[in-house]
Amino acid sequence: MAAATYSKAVNTSPFYSKQLRRFSMMSIVTLLAFVITVVYLLPFGNMALLSVKNRDQIAAGVDGTILPMEPDVFNYQGEDYPIYNVPFEDGSVRQLALVVKGRRESQFVDPANPDAGLVTWAGNWRGLDEVSSLKPHFENFTEAWDTINFPRLFGNTLGIAIIGMIGTLLSCIAVAYAFARFPIPGKNILFIVLIGTIILPRQVTLIPTYALFSSIGWVGSWLPLIVPHFFANAYNVFLLRQFFMTLPRELDEAAMIDGAGPFRVLVQVIIPQAWPAIISVGMFHFIFAWNDFFGPLIYLLSKPELQPISVGVQTFNFQYGSRPELVQATSLMAMVLPLMIFFLAQRVFMRGVVITGVEK
Repeated sequence: MAAATYSKAVNTSPFYSKQLRRFSMMSIVTLLAFVITVVYLLPFGNMALLSVKNRDQIAAGVDGTILPMEPDVFNYQGEDYPIYNVPFEDGSVRQLALVVKGRRESQFVDPANPDAGLVTWAGNWRGLDEVSSLKPHFENFTEAWDTINFPRLFGNTLGIAIIGMIGTLLSCIAVAYAFARFPIPGKNILFIVLIGTIILPRQVTLIPTYALFSSIGWVGSWLPLIVPHFFANAYNVFLLRQFFMTLPRELDEAAMIDGAGPFRVLVQVIIPQAWPAIISVGMFHFIFAWNDFFGPLIYLLSKPELQPISVGVQTFNFQYGSRPELVQATSLMAMVLPLMIFFLAQRVFMRGVVITGVEK
């Protein structure tokens, strides 16, 4: 009686109810996050499956399985014959290759013992289940790699992305350091004006920017895609400034007491502590440059040998639209490097994104 009373008291205690509600809430949130993740990844899964199919498997997947299944065949006397699950009167089911088709009787051969000759089976072979197995066609990637000239596209994209990323980091670190540490007159107004440029649509500046680059002869080269990033970017400046402001000013003052100037403080005090934010900004720009399509399209349309992977893949899709397996294979290969970089730097990247949104 006493044990039952104690158990009832524990079960109805505020602490137990609070833990139960917390567990229920965490379970619901986790389930919701799992469902959202699965729904979000479904298109990528479909793309991966489609990239390892041939035309027959794609056509069969309309009404059948979505997996790259293919009917099994057995080579008998120089000819390939489909394999079926054949039931017999004793209740056994054997996998036999159909050699001679008949309305009432058909002849099969046993793939496990072809020397035994043909086996006659009475019945309609059309009602038999055909044996299929998983047969992905990874040669789609090889064909797409050779057709689209991926090494050249990868090299062009890496060149544009890495050089632009260096320019972005150099310029944005300098501008963010000035906004975070220097007593500039009207600094807040200038920062608001800079942030306001984020909402300026790219289409508004497209024509004057193109006219400028065309007048100085930069169209048809990488310069319009690289040089502008050496003049800072409002979004990246905002992220770095927010991070720099979380760093204690006492560190700057201690370095200045030791004789360090502003540049030395930046290099030896600020940057070593700001690697999460710097890596985040670098990844943001790298992914932007990797996926940028509109800029390379208008500036490198007449120079296929200089085009990055975004333009090359889109051109390939127009030419091989009737080969969806090759289209998906090229798209999947184009995603590999950004995904690898994201997963390798995920911890530092997420830390930088979280901290840059908090101002001390």
